[in-house]
Amino acid sequence: MWQFRGQIWFWRGPSPFYFVTVPELESAQIAQIAKSVTYGWGVIPVEVTVGATTWTTSLFPKDGRYVVPVKVLVRKAENLELEDEIEVRLRVVTPLERRAY
Repeated sequence: MWQFRGQIWFWRGPSPFYFVTVPELESAQIAQIAKSVTYGWGVIPVEVTVGATTWTTSLFPKDGRYVVPVKVLVRKAENLELEDEIEVRLRVVTPLERRAY
């Protein structure tokens, strides 16, 4: 499990979304286990907690680090806005756990 602080940012690409970037150290640690947990394209399934809200999503590789998508429902539940700095807890979901979902 990892815990870190990060700022919410907005990506305006073809599928606009809000993200938090995983810091370098944590990204490097996650990269070490990526091959055993990814389900393709370097995407890594995780369980994320921000405040009182926990959800499952996937980390995406970006610029040598990973980014955590922050869903609309989470932002509303936790009253989060663009550029807010938040505390993120994340846990990688193993392939065995994914089968149970």
